[in-house]
Amino acid sequence: MKKLLLPLALLSIPAALVAAPAANWVKRVVLSPIGGHVTGNPAAATKLVEYVSYTCSHCAHFVAEASEPLRAQYISTGKVSAEVRNAVRDKYDLTAALLARCGGAARFTGNHEALFANQSAWMDRLIAYDRDAEKPTDQIPALQDIGRKTGLYALMNKRGFTNAQLDACIANPASMKQIMAMTDEAWNKIKISGTPGFTVNGTRVEGATWAAVQAALPPAAR
Repeated sequence: MKKLLLPLALLSIPAALVAAPAANWVKRVVLSPIGGHVTGNPAAATKLVEYVSYTCSHCAHFVAEASEPLRAQYISTGKVSAEVRNAVRDKYDLTAALLARCGGAARFTGNHEALFANQSAWMDRLIAYDRDAEKPTDQIPALQDIGRKTGLYALMNKRGFTNAQLDACIANPASMKQIMAMTDEAWNKIKISGTPGFTVNGTRVEGATWAAVQAALPPAAR
């Protein structure tokens, strides 16, 4: 009995009929031209920018309250991207901002959220550190000293980074330049009134809560 051979054209499925896997926008993090970390679809119609300071308790509260609903309800749809930019207030904030960038864009979200989740612990140690008269005077050694003596390095060690890697992150001139550029933009160009500060498609949001940000996002963004 002969086998029935079908024409190859009948065996092949047109590419247009094969469903492409949906993009996982929540997991996509890329650098913006100014050096911020953009989560989501870079071509999203709605672009949310958050200016943060790691020594800001209101920023920690926003991250704890807003991160999950923002990802689940908005970023995952591909209609909204959320970018984190720095608005540095002090040397401790600068130290944390440099450490958050360790490991590149793929590690940023975890670093960022860990720094805020543990903020009260390392902020408590800043008080004692600030009273210490013995501190390096040059900027990079001073920031590295802060990292070692306030618990920031210990926190990042738990995330898999060695002290040598953390020292290198602190001393990275490209990271420093980007953080300073975002800081200048936040305070001198956008003129945020404090942290966290937000813009939606370039327009400054009035208010610093998740409710205020959510109200500023267009209904079509869901």
